[in-house]
Amino acid sequence: MTPEQNRIDTLSELIEGYQESYYRGEGEITDTEFDLLWDELRSLSPDHPLLSRVGSTHGVDGFAKARHLIPMGSQDKAANPEELRAWVVKVRAQSYLVQFKLDGASLELQYEKGSLRMAVTRGDGTTGDNITPNALRMKGVLPKLSEDFNGGVRGEVIMRRGVWEAKYTEKANCRNAANGIMRRKDGLGCEDLEFISYDAAALGDDHFFANEAEKITWLEKQGFTVSETRQFFTAEEIIQYREEIFSKRSDMDVEIDGLVVKDIVTDMTDLRRARPERQIAFKFEPEAAYSILKEVIWSESGATYTPIGIIEPVRLAGTTVKRANLNNPGMIRTLNLKIGAAVKVVKRGDIIPKIEGLAPPELFAEAQELKDISIPDQCNICGSTLVDEGTRLLCPNMSCPKKLHHRLEKWVSVLDIRELGDKLLRQLFDARRVRHISDLYTLEETELAEFERMGELSASKVIRHIRTKRELSLAAFVAGFNLEGVGELIMEKALGAGFDTLEALRAATTSDLAQVHGLGDITAETIVLGLKECAQEMDQVLSTGIISIAAPPSALDVPLKGVSFCFSGELKGMKRSQAEEKVKSLGALVKSSIVKDLSFLVSNESGSQTSKVKKAQALGVKIINEDEFLDMLKAMPQASPQAAPQKQLTQIDLF
Repeated sequence: MTPEQNRIDTLSELIEGYQESYYRGEGEITDTEFDLLWDELRSLSPDHPLLSRVGSTHGVDGFAKARHLIPMGSQDKAANPEELRAWVVKVRAQSYLVQFKLDGASLELQYEKGSLRMAVTRGDGTTGDNITPNALRMKGVLPKLSEDFNGGVRGEVIMRRGVWEAKYTEKANCRNAANGIMRRKDGLGCEDLEFISYDAAALGDDHFFANEAEKITWLEKQGFTVSETRQFFTAEEIIQYREEIFSKRSDMDVEIDGLVVKDIVTDMTDLRRARPERQIAFKFEPEAAYSILKEVIWSESGATYTPIGIIEPVRLAGTTVKRANLNNPGMIRTLNLKIGAAVKVVKRGDIIPKIEGLAPPELFAEAQELKDISIPDQCNICGSTLVDEGTRLLCPNMSCPKKLHHRLEKWVSVLDIRELGDKLLRQLFDARRVRHISDLYTLEETELAEFERMGELSASKVIRHIRTKRELSLAAFVAGFNLEGVGELIMEKALGAGFDTLEALRAATTSDLAQVHGLGDITAETIVLGLKECAQEMDQVLSTGIISIAAPPSALDVPLKGVSFCFSGELKGMKRSQAEEKVKSLGALVKSSIVKDLSFLVSNESGSQTSKVKKAQALGVKIINEDEFLDMLKAMPQASPQAAPQKQLTQIDLF
């Protein structure tokens, strides 16, 4: 047997086993992991019989079997915009009905003369389990319709996030909880489930519904809760809508894993196929993917050496990823990571993908040749022995040319001295004329004019811009000295905690700064040691009189200092990013999640049961809507030169 056939057999065995556990409500792996197996099998054996099989082949003990009125086929899927565009070109529909792809358990409600006769699970796509008594206890299941309808109504049995968080967190997720409960023989817990419909078919009348839109209208008229539905005309509109929904996904009270796109024209012949051709599941790009680590290179930034993993290309969050950050040597050792290993790559809101861990071994069952990762032990510039702290690998030589040059580049970048380009800075550095930031302020026009491609006019312009007086915020001033991994945002957190002068920062201990939210021990130590290392150079720069540090802002300038906000859902009058920048400018902190010390959750969905709203209610966080938020901003005092300092506003002052 060939290695390829071995892999096909391994994949089919894994997929079949995971399908069985999924339909028993005991899902062992995530949808992303399952999709990886499915896609690999499809690429190796496109006609494999398992790919056309739907659902579980085994029933659940205690329930009678029943046939579906219309087979519950499995949909093809588009994993990215390119695949969706290709499908649209093939289908060439006049318009498309787009619905949320709910992540729950499929159910068909069978009606005879408008009365519910049977509720049948998906099963193998043709025959499922008759769970009618359980279904009647669920929200959204109608025992009687308003007209004598003979046919089936399809939908998804889901558990809302709020219910899961309150009662079923021992289950891995809402989907697993719903799958398990709906099949309980005693029906306990079914009242916590909800049926949301998305399709219907009339027996013996293929033209009962003129089109998909009319079908949705009919379902709503009967009283069913219907999956969110939109109509679009082009692939680009659908792609943009998917991006919009993906950005809101974490705030929704229902779990969805993509969209279902249908030709607006109802085609019952297509619907009866095992895999309908005129509808497709447009899944979300995964936030995690799995690949093989091919190589590790070491990125050098200042004194720090950072491992970067080169991986086999993989699609992740809308882009093809070939490189992923490995963080530090400690992570390599903790994972016992080797070249050739299967790894998990994540991009959870970050721009740069990261290797988070090893992939489940069953996803890459074939043995790979594994090799140790070589960790550098010597600085390739100054030859110093590198210090491996686990969390970082760095050159300890404070006079290492690479470190000094990188600091100069950072300073020029922070001050935006565009006239002092990279080439000129490198010439000055290599000539040993400028090795420290303070050296920049001793340059004279005559000596600068002698450098390559300079002259009196150019030299005069460069010197003029270097010596232009600037008042920097303390955060920008410190960030300009390029303390390892410490930028303006990190420094703003320290300043916001009261260390808002250079003297206060220098007096702070590692323990003091480690207490600041968002810093931690390592960053705190970096700041303390970096300030000591750069103390003399900082003083020399300030002594020139060209650079000064702005005084700490008064309470009038930052009336929201100490107040924190979290924004959820859409705002009507501005983008969320604009609202976040506004409160930051007033001294407030912006948080991405609900935490105990949060001051305000701003949401126009305060009456809903989104996960953020429920968590805020549970923690006693004040929830305000957009209008209340705007009223708060209008009430903020306006700074003026004559204004007397006002006391810092607190949450109590605001309301």
